[in-house]
Amino acid sequence: MIKVGIVGGTGYTGVELLRLLAQHPEAQVEVITSRSEAGVAVADMYPNLRGHYDLRFSVPDADQLAACDVVFFATPHGVAHSLAGEILDKGGRVIDLSADFRIRDAELWAKWYGQPHGAPELLGEAVYGLPEVNRERIRSARLIAAPGCYPTAVQLATIPLLEAGLIDTQGIIADCKSGVSGAGRGAKVGSLLCETSESMMAYAVAGHRHEPEIEQGLKDAAGHDVDLTFVPHLTPMIRGIHATVYSQLNGQQEADLQALFEQRYANEPFVDVMPAGSHPATRSVRGVNVCRIAVHRPQNSSRVVVLSVIDNLVKGASGQAIQNMNLMFDLEENMGLNQVALMP
Repeated sequence: MIKVGIVGGTGYTGVELLRLLAQHPEAQVEVITSRSEAGVAVADMYPNLRGHYDLRFSVPDADQLAACDVVFFATPHGVAHSLAGEILDKGGRVIDLSADFRIRDAELWAKWYGQPHGAPELLGEAVYGLPEVNRERIRSARLIAAPGCYPTAVQLATIPLLEAGLIDTQGIIADCKSGVSGAGRGAKVGSLLCETSESMMAYAVAGHRHEPEIEQGLKDAAGHDVDLTFVPHLTPMIRGIHATVYSQLNGQQEADLQALFEQRYANEPFVDVMPAGSHPATRSVRGVNVCRIAVHRPQNSSRVVVLSVIDNLVKGASGQAIQNMNLMFDLEENMGLNQVALMP
């Protein structure tokens, strides 16, 4: 049985980790921390977990956490920098759901997150936890940087085209919509029901923190720099990411894009390439660790439009983190992650 610790368990990604791990046959949560809620019973904060956990939140303690087989960080950026290193030094393994280790360039991270990187010495060994790209490296990793929600949806939509060299890499557009849970559980005016219901808005058009993460992954797939326009939108729903990614074929007009995507993801348990002409909906992935993808060429033109949907809290966060854990501990990759999406 894998002994699990969770740092920062009071947010949406934290409770999603608890929900999914409660159904995992080979994992048991031993420690869950929160400085602000120390002493509070997990089931009192999240009644959906009544009967599943007798744990109480505690103040983070490196020795107690390092005694676990793996520690998940479901914390704001900057928190994992110091404590993750301490846990690693004591022999633990870390899966970080924050952005602390996703960007390999410490100066670039500091530019986007407004503070110096607190653990640049760990960036060299941190493995980016997108299993569809880094599966074998994840198996032997001590430190995993779990991808962000937007980056997961956009990269899975674009990587097959870049790996095959089929598209112009200087004009990729990612037009993305997110549910309000992506903003976190903290009290913010912009996340209030009266602010978000019956409305949709773009934000961070001048630059979003996920942009360098996406560009890094697309550059790895292409083998050179890419030019990306990324525009996120806040949508009046709780869960879900819908990414519409536009690109231009670079002259290979006869390419069978449907076959390309089907072959690229044929052995991926959590990527569903839908039949030609499909339009995946976010509700089809609600609560599950699945990315559903459809590829289109409108009017058989040179324009490629890829539709990609995920649950931002599952494949975009906690579910993908558990997928990484399964790989790290040589378990079946889909263990504990075979839920059926909730409909309606």
